[in-house]
Amino acid sequence: MLECGIEDPTEFPLDLIVYGRGATLVEKPLSNSEGRIVFGKSKAIITVNSDISYAGKKRFVIAHELGHFEMHRNLVPVHHDTDATLEYFKNGHQETEANEFASELLMPEQLFRKECEGEKFSPDLLRSLADRFQTSVTSVAYKYFELGDHPVCLFYSHNNIVKYWKRPDGFAHFINDRTKLTPPEDSVAAEFFNEQKIYRKEHSKQQVWKSTWFELKHWESDNDFKFYEYCIITPAYNTVLSIVWEELN
Repeated sequence: MLECGIEDPTEFPLDLIVYGRGATLVEKPLSNSEGRIVFGKSKAIITVNSDISYAGKKRFVIAHELGHFEMHRNLVPVHHDTDATLEYFKNGHQETEANEFASELLMPEQLFRKECEGEKFSPDLLRSLADRFQTSVTSVAYKYFELGDHPVCLFYSHNNIVKYWKRPDGFAHFINDRTKLTPPEDSVAAEFFNEQKIYRKEHSKQQVWKSTWFELKHWESDNDFKFYEYCIITPAYNTVLSIVWEELN
């Protein structure tokens, strides 16, 4: 962004940045894809799914494809991206690079840290940051995991199976590894997969037991801890990103 003379990523339309870098941006309906980039001999066409209703997510998709344009133009002729490849979990080297590029383009580290400083973690904070940087709440959750002031754990589930999870370095509690298993039956994620329940914004912070996602030592009691789960749900892809954190007295 600084190379383009832009200090705040929201002060300049993203489509003009794409054009300025030498790519063409098109919006149209895509089947089973949120974004796509096709490389030609000297040009590239970035297509974003016009059916994406949330402007912040659309911006992240465009930034992700721009990452492919900048870093992968000589590697493969076509990239198709779905909600899965737009997640940060183990999607291959190129997808990880494109996600990291998009994250830093839309939410520069120094500016992101400044916006988080002194703010108590909550779902409202993530939504506020998404509005501030005009990007998706999911991308903000991953950025907060890396740079935020409060430690949070992330669990990504697809089709009622936990695919991956992330725990901060030095986190005080061990995770019950449920990779390739269903989410815990008393988790908020399980409520969606089993009952299609999605909490309204004002109730999206749900208290859960420590033992729901974490190992409970034999000398511990669930009543001694305050853990919460907030789920970012994408019904169209049947995915849930669970953000789980502990609040200390």
